[in-house]
Amino acid sequence: MNFSFRPLVRGMLPFIMLLALAGCGTTATKPPVATRHPVLLISIDAFRPDYLDRGQTPTLASIVREGARAPYMRPSFPSLTFPNHYTLVTGLVPDHHGVVNNTMVDPKIGRFRLADRDATSDGRWWDGAEPLWVTAQKQGLRTATMFWPGTEAEIRGMRPDRWIPYDGDLTSNGRVDQLLKWIDEPGPKPMFDTLYFDAVDHAGHEHGPDSPEVDVALRETDAALARLVAGLKARGIYDSMDILVVSDHGMANLPSDHIIFADDVADVTQLDEVSYGVVATFNPLPAHGFARPEAALLASHPHMQCYRKGDLPARFQYGTNPRVPAIVCMAETGWTIVSHAALAARTTPMSLGEHGYDNADPTMRALFVARGPSFQPGATVAPFPNVDVYPLIVHLLGISGQPNDGNLGDIEGLLRPAAR
Repeated sequence: MNFSFRPLVRGMLPFIMLLALAGCGTTATKPPVATRHPVLLISIDAFRPDYLDRGQTPTLASIVREGARAPYMRPSFPSLTFPNHYTLVTGLVPDHHGVVNNTMVDPKIGRFRLADRDATSDGRWWDGAEPLWVTAQKQGLRTATMFWPGTEAEIRGMRPDRWIPYDGDLTSNGRVDQLLKWIDEPGPKPMFDTLYFDAVDHAGHEHGPDSPEVDVALRETDAALARLVAGLKARGIYDSMDILVVSDHGMANLPSDHIIFADDVADVTQLDEVSYGVVATFNPLPAHGFARPEAALLASHPHMQCYRKGDLPARFQYGTNPRVPAIVCMAETGWTIVSHAALAARTTPMSLGEHGYDNADPTMRALFVARGPSFQPGATVAPFPNVDVYPLIVHLLGISGQPNDGNLGDIEGLLRPAAR
């Protein structure tokens, strides 16, 4: 079910919240597991499930053999990094939690870009939802987060107990070592940990998903996983920790000549060009007429479909949030949208791999594997949406979750009977 959490009249709020709690995948009415175990959520950015078949990830393959899995997990739309990482820890689709793109505009805040540290650390961009580390800490659990999107910001007055600012130069092994240091600290141990790897994503963008460079990144990331497993075993906690390995989305090939120039279609100088890429978005400019460029974009075009935000297909669950621009243009898989000026201003080559496409496209599929005392070895479930990860973790931690779009019933078949 979808919930906007914006009642039409104030007097309907209690009724709507009761419906949300009853219809969403929250664990408020689900008893916690009998024994609480630490939960470690690992993201390998842009790891397509079929990468497992390339023979480059023996450590991850052993987790698959020992654990439970789904053939794949469906990302939320748009299949981009920040929106989907926040979905994983809030259980809300991007249209509901408010991180609607990697690049976005809010009239009260300004512009959000991944490279803008001031923006990514501003809690106002993130406070449309409460992430797991905040919910866990409010209920007495300690948390440690390694580079998860959103952890650099103070959200609803709280930060993770342990976190550091994102540093792209910190190696995969260095990230593992930092997490193990936090686990080694005296006092209560963190019960909810996150770990983020991005080498596979970078290689996919720069060289394409079928490239030898992606194989190198897969081996590097898997070696870091092996280092993590060895470290947890040395501390005697590997078999008492529930470990979930996921990705945020997949990756598609992007031929170098598959470019759609938006300014060949419409006069974009009359628009606020909010974002370009696989998803290009536009708002009207107050001093310019909107009807003509809007009509030009909404016309039929090869390899691109544009919509008014309110006319997007319902299956995307996208378009009601105020941060979604007025016009949303979607590239066909294997294409990207840009303007001549934006292309000329680039300081890096165009990507040979991309994501952000239709979240039902097979190349956008995400990974889900889990092992630990709560999971039934060898169990499988049908593919499920990534909003379901949140109620699963809430259940494993034995805490009360926030209203969300997930459904634990989709995924609880992966659990041992005693953990359901």
